[in-house]
Amino acid sequence: MADNAKSLTVSIVTPDGQVYENKTPMLIVRTIDGELGILPNHIPVIASLAIDEVRIKQLESNQEDDEIAVNGGFVEFSNNTATIVADSAERQNDIDVARAENARKRAETRIQNAQQKHDDAELARAQVALRRAMNRLNVARH
Repeated sequence: MADNAKSLTVSIVTPDGQVYENKTPMLIVRTIDGELGILPNHIPVIASLAIDEVRIKQLESNQEDDEIAVNGGFVEFSNNTATIVADSAERQNDIDVARAENARKRAETRIQNAQQKHDDAELARAQVALRRAMNRLNVARH
């Protein structure tokens, strides 16, 4: 029971199912308002997530943090349980770097085409696609 006071449970779910669940001494997420670190016994919080990585510290200090590429969604924390609901999420080791690189190139081409056509809606969609691809590449390369 003492372990519960020193850790919290993190669960990441997408429409395709659960991507991650583990205990951690600290969770770090990027919300639309900035970075948020959550420790055990943090006050309850609900926040919208930005397209960025979620970092999950390990209980053992000699282990590397878990990093997960999350494409938006929200985090809810209460009673030492953090639940992240995201449109999509990929663990660092599950990211296909070649596929992410291809997505980056496609997004950059879409951005150029949208700028030439002055298509603001397509430009906005392409910029989001580029952020998602870059997020996946950054997490995969850590």
